[in-house]
Amino acid sequence: MSSTPNLPLKKSSVSADAGKLCILIMLVHIAISGGRIAVTLTALQLERSTFEVGILIAVFALLPTLFSVKAGQVIDKIGPWQPMRASAISVILGTTLPFIWQDLAALIIAAVCIGVGHMIFQIAVQRQMGQGTEAEKLRNFSWLSLCMATSGLIGPLVAGISIDHLGHRYAFALLALAPIACLIGLIRMRKYLLASHVKSTQHKERRSVMDLLAIPQLRRVFAANMLLSSAWDTHMFVLPIYGVGIGLSATTIGFILASFAAATIVVRIGIPFIQRHLRPWQLIHIAMAVSGINYLIYPFFSHVWMLVSLSFILGLALGSTQPGILALLQQHAPPGRAGEAFGVRMALINSCQVSLPLAFGALGTFLGVMPLFWISAVSLGAGRWFTRHAGNEPPPSNTELPPSP
Repeated sequence: MSSTPNLPLKKSSVSADAGKLCILIMLVHIAISGGRIAVTLTALQLERSTFEVGILIAVFALLPTLFSVKAGQVIDKIGPWQPMRASAISVILGTTLPFIWQDLAALIIAAVCIGVGHMIFQIAVQRQMGQGTEAEKLRNFSWLSLCMATSGLIGPLVAGISIDHLGHRYAFALLALAPIACLIGLIRMRKYLLASHVKSTQHKERRSVMDLLAIPQLRRVFAANMLLSSAWDTHMFVLPIYGVGIGLSATTIGFILASFAAATIVVRIGIPFIQRHLRPWQLIHIAMAVSGINYLIYPFFSHVWMLVSLSFILGLALGSTQPGILALLQQHAPPGRAGEAFGVRMALINSCQVSLPLAFGALGTFLGVMPLFWISAVSLGAGRWFTRHAGNEPPPSNTELPPSP
């Protein structure tokens, strides 16, 4: 089977292409991070119910949950150029439609187009960033994570300010400028993206996701990724409810969440230095332990600055793990199936984004908010135990898995 090729390019050229890809994924991520806010506030402005707003937010992640694995397989097969071009166009359509048509149906279509487009683009970029030596992969994924954290702040800020000053309709027009710029930049990288993919010259084999899950190293990476992603989503979902319960204002709650986002940016700036002293699994295990302890003590505090501090520490822990997880997936995925492995990761993340609010919402109704923090703490502790031997495995084999029966 073909594998992700290491192109015979100079180091400076690889760095330049990785930097360009980071900028392109930032532009797409601005559209989805700002689009979630714009869609939510527009739906409320149209006097839609909370249930309908919840469905809208779930739609962003629902189809990516179902199709991200298939998207990764397609990218492995045909290369990144066509999927990335199609996904950029999809995000453009999703951000421009509510500008033309202000209706619930338009918002649903927008959520579908933006969510699916962002999913495909992210998988393709992650696959491309995994080329090169182990040091180059970690460097690339560190910059990718930093750029995603930065655009995660820019998108909501653009959406909120533009809605307040220009109105809901023109907020979408402003957000659409980002994926349009992305498409222009993508076209300029067409030759590189086409050259980076080598078609398989061997016979086709039947593949199954179960092949990937049968690899112990990948199972541990997927488990750690899902638990850390759930811990991230738990904070975003539970903290506003907890804050309202202890009498905090919306501005204060937003400030606490902003401290979390700021911490993810800070730690990702320092990741290249941290990785000189800690291997990926060591960093993941530290993040699980710190996050678990954080969730154990979180509900015992109500002072604003203590909550800000805990939120910042949690952001440092959870924000530090993504580059290592992406590098581990690239390292342990069978040759020619890195995109599929990234697709499985994306499916797990999106399934958490769909199911976690529903499950915690139901549990919170009967148990209250405090046990939700502790459930997350116990889950992280269990994950730390499950992955306790990770990082001690022998180097991965370069041979492809046998075909599924």
